[in-house]
Amino acid sequence: MTFASSIFLAVATVFSVLNWVAVGRKNSILEYVSKPASTVAFLLVLATVDVVHDAPWGWRIAAFVFCLFGDVFLMLPRDAFIPGLASFAIAQMLYAISFATGETSGGRAMVGFLVVLPIAAFLARRFIHAIRRTGSVDLIAPVTVYMVVISAMTIAAIAEGSPVAIAGAAIFMMSDSLIAETRFVKARAWHAVGIMVTYHVALAGLALGVL
Repeated sequence: MTFASSIFLAVATVFSVLNWVAVGRKNSILEYVSKPASTVAFLLVLATVDVVHDAPWGWRIAAFVFCLFGDVFLMLPRDAFIPGLASFAIAQMLYAISFATGETSGGRAMVGFLVVLPIAAFLARRFIHAIRRTGSVDLIAPVTVYMVVISAMTIAAIAEGSPVAIAGAAIFMMSDSLIAETRFVKARAWHAVGIMVTYHVALAGLALGVL
C-alpha cells in the first residue's frame, strides 16, 4: 500500500459508512453523493496501489469504471434496472478477464466450478421462478445472463488464487443475490443496507486483491 492508496481507502470507508446510513435512513441526497463517491474512492485505491500496471490491473480498473456506471443507474429515481444490470454485467466480464490474464491454476478453476456452479444454479432457479410468478418474463434472459457472468467472474477469481480477491468476488455475488431477492422474491427491512454493506466490502476485496 502506498500513502495515497491508504488515504483513498480511508476515504472509501468513510463514504461507504455514510452510504449505509443514507440507505438506512432513506436520505436520498446523502445517498446520491456517497454511493458514487465510495466507488470512485475504491477505484483510486486500485489506481494508486504499488503494483505493476499490467493487463490484469488495467482490466480491473475498467471493471470499477463500469461499477460506477451501474451505481448511478441503480440509484436513479426512475427504474433503470436494465441499464444498471448491463453495466454490472460488463464489469463482471472485465473482472473475469482481469483474473484470467493473471496467474491462474486449472486445479483451482475446477474447484471454482464445483463450488460456484451449484450455488449459482440454485439461485438462478429461485430468482427465475419468482420472476415468472410476477409476470415479468422479459427479465428472465438478462437476469440469467448476469448470473452466468458473475459466476464466471467468481470462478476466475478462484482460479487466480488471491484470497482477498476471492472473498471480494464471493461477497459481490452475495450482494447481487440480495438485490435479486429483494426485487423478485421478498424484500426484508435489512436488505437495503445489507446490499450496500456487502457491495462495499466486495469492492474493497477486488481493489486490494491485486496486492
